[in-house]
Amino acid sequence: MSSNAPLSADPKHPLRGLSVEDARARMLACVSPLAAETIALTDADGRAVAESVSATRDQPPFDASAMDGWAVRRADVAGPAILAIVGEAAAGRGYEPALGPGEAVRIFTGAPVPAGADTVIIQEEAERAGDVVRLGPAAEGRSNIRPRGGDFRTGATLIEAGQRLDPWRLSLAAAAGMAAVSVRRRPRIALLATGEELTAPGSIPGPFQIFESGGPGLAAMITRWGGAPLRLAAAGDSIDAIIASIADVEADLIVTVGGASVGDHDLVKPALTRLGLALDVETVNVRPGKPTWFGRLGDGRRVLGLPGNPASAFVCAELFLRSLVLALQGAEPAPRLLRLPLAQALPANGPREHWMRARLGPDGVTPFDDQDSSLVTVFAATDVLLRRQANATAARAGEAVDLIPLDRS
Repeated sequence: MSSNAPLSADPKHPLRGLSVEDARARMLACVSPLAAETIALTDADGRAVAESVSATRDQPPFDASAMDGWAVRRADVAGPAILAIVGEAAAGRGYEPALGPGEAVRIFTGAPVPAGADTVIIQEEAERAGDVVRLGPAAEGRSNIRPRGGDFRTGATLIEAGQRLDPWRLSLAAAAGMAAVSVRRRPRIALLATGEELTAPGSIPGPFQIFESGGPGLAAMITRWGGAPLRLAAAGDSIDAIIASIADVEADLIVTVGGASVGDHDLVKPALTRLGLALDVETVNVRPGKPTWFGRLGDGRRVLGLPGNPASAFVCAELFLRSLVLALQGAEPAPRLLRLPLAQALPANGPREHWMRARLGPDGVTPFDDQDSSLVTVFAATDVLLRRQANATAARAGEAVDLIPLDRS
């Protein structure tokens, strides 16, 4: 290892007991953004931009009226005035001649302001009488005109490379005239759940089986993060079955769920060793999810191993899988942290960094009493993951803590 390699909690085994930050850094060092492709803007929601989107013209491209009313020269309406009506301007259709002294143009919201006009008097402050309009004095300091380039100017960077498109950024790209955008290819993420105890939802379980619940949740997370999940057929407690499931799959990242610990039936790493597995992370000093690991197969494919318990898998997906999926798209991979006050006091933490399932309330954030890693009901009611640093001292109510918000929309 190089001198600047992340430190392990176990000097004799430098890939074991890594901190969350060091483990994430090791994983991210093994991935790079995927190739770009150009797609229609209408298909780009959720995709990460490969090239910055810049404005090709000013927006608005002309001085535009912010109100329905009358375009006039401010000098003509220093006090009450009667002006000659010479034309009309509407959205998409302007009044071409320059406005002269004593003239007014009927104008509607979004219409280009005629040359020579510098003020729009709102229609509620005007009275039309045939070919003339009676106007009150213009309000001091208000022109009711949106200036050319008031939203953005030609050449301005509107969307940075790496940002993910959402409905609001899509609207911005459309306002810039973009019919297509360059985005990163969706990462293909293969998901393999292991364990003889698992059976598919909807099947008839054996007397000692449980329904496989981690895969559906992880697949939905991957989709929300911009990836393309590929569910592999569940493999039982068999080295040959695990190898057969993974040997020929084409994926940018393989994620295994279960079989990540050191028991007699934890066969994923022994199976993948036959495919040339080299580990970059062996274990992480985190609760839940200590057995989480990461490595590369002999052919270069990357593999993230998540624990089998749903809460452990989901916590570590938020901490590591999300970052990997975003990094493959060239997006910012670091988790977004919030700081909010605790609604109740918490005792001192143990030697592992603890990410607690918690909910938000009017008095702050409250962790659930039962943090057992098998409880799906608790995660279904969770708003945020609350971080307790390794060996943290007791925290009082009102103390600010770090949180990762979950996407519960």
